[in-house]
Amino acid sequence: MFRLKFTSFLKTLINSLILTGSLLINPINAQVIPSLNLPTSPLIPDSKTQINSACIYLDGRCIFELATLDNDSLARISEIQKRLDKISSKYLKTEDNTLTIIQKNEGGLPNIYISFQEQNKIRLLTVTNPDAQLNGVTLEVRANELIETLTISLKQGKEERKKEFLFPQIALAMGILFGIFSLNLLIKKRIDYLIKAQQEFEPAILNKSDGEQIISNLLIQRKNWNFKEVQIRILQLLQTGLIGGGIIFILGLFPYTRMIQLLVIFVLQYPLRLGIVGVGTYVLIRLSYGLIAQFNSVLALNNLIAPEKDRRFQLRINTLSVVIRGIITATWITIGTLVGLAAISINITPILAGAGIIGLAISFASQNLIKDAINGFCIILEDQYAVGDVINVGNYGGLVEYINLRITQIRDSEGRLITIPNSEVRIVANLSSHWSRADLNIPISYHTNIDQALGIIKAVANNMNHDLEWKDKILEEPSVLGVDNFNEKGIIIKVLIKTEPLKQWEVAREFRKRIKIALEEANIPILPPQQEIWFHHN
Repeated sequence: MFRLKFTSFLKTLINSLILTGSLLINPINAQVIPSLNLPTSPLIPDSKTQINSACIYLDGRCIFELATLDNDSLARISEIQKRLDKISSKYLKTEDNTLTIIQKNEGGLPNIYISFQEQNKIRLLTVTNPDAQLNGVTLEVRANELIETLTISLKQGKEERKKEFLFPQIALAMGILFGIFSLNLLIKKRIDYLIKAQQEFEPAILNKSDGEQIISNLLIQRKNWNFKEVQIRILQLLQTGLIGGGIIFILGLFPYTRMIQLLVIFVLQYPLRLGIVGVGTYVLIRLSYGLIAQFNSVLALNNLIAPEKDRRFQLRINTLSVVIRGIITATWITIGTLVGLAAISINITPILAGAGIIGLAISFASQNLIKDAINGFCIILEDQYAVGDVINVGNYGGLVEYINLRITQIRDSEGRLITIPNSEVRIVANLSSHWSRADLNIPISYHTNIDQALGIIKAVANNMNHDLEWKDKILEEPSVLGVDNFNEKGIIIKVLIKTEPLKQWEVAREFRKRIKIALEEANIPILPPQQEIWFHHN
């Protein structure tokens, strides 16, 4: 029940926004351009008698409503509209203002006749009991009401075609056009300013943060970009509304153009509703993005957590932002689709019921998708890895570029983008969680003085640890473990260096270069794989 009421409320709100202009200036009919057949208004149920009704238009105004019970009633409405169009077209072309509208009882029902310039009386309509019931009055009272309405409306139509009426309307139209032009200039300047300011934050929306950039700054940039995007779209919508609404309003100022106004409103009502829903959905998505970034930036600036010094927390915040944005986008698009369908008078109740059944069927048929989503949720909740980490999953490894509840995408060293369903991530090796380690195996010739070689390696490690360029990337003093193995390469000396996340390869390359130079200066060769063959004579 709540869902139906909410849908009805949204539908009514959208209809009201679109038709506000037409209600202010009153829609028109087709007597000016008789070749065009305007549709009658939608059937309007009367709350008391539950009798449907349809409008009769004169000079663009719904002057009265008649009851409609079936298809025959609709044919009657169409015939009455044609008669009134013919009568008004002739009357408005005459110079004489004499107009006579009377009623005659025929068959127990009042009939309304119109005559002017001493012409024969033309029957317009027969007032029926449903017409009287629609307004809660008697047949005679309803007939008198219709006569009074027709008299006022026809004479008003003739007055509106005089110069005394048209000239002030033209002046008003020119004033409205000038106002629209001036307001649009101001809005355009504001939009240009926002676009220029928005370009400063463009890199932030690419969802790729610099490893050295503080996540709170990145989130603030995203928030600012999205908030400015919302302002731009709202101003553009206002700009379009001013131009379109102003033109429609001006069309309604003149009896000769109200026909076009009504046609425009009728033709564009559904596209306008869908357009408003679409733009509204987009604005809500961007606004949600900005609020998510705002919330995460506040969290990242919490002094208790100190995320500026905790890269792991920064990566996790970034990943959560990406995932939450994906969920928010899907949610708003779904809601926007349903509201759009309701806005164009499509009953969404069967759609919702069908979607529930289809969702249940999909849940049984696509169990892997459910496994992906559950495992993806666990990966994010348990912080197994995040966007920006380097991981190994099975036979694949690389930098995590994107993650959501269903998939993980990594970029390997050859530049290939590898997509892995989250349900396939059973055992994962994270090479950049909190800290990393450079594992070095240095081969020394078997004929080398091992103590001398160990001393040189320790000296190189100590110098690099105190180097201004490298000390921030090395977290602890390097550990020279000593002789680790003997193989065809020679004596293997193992060195372990604890580094900042993702810095292990950079540190290892620099350390190997320094070791090569130091060993060459000490005339200690690093030989290729070697073998010695011994011959024994018996």
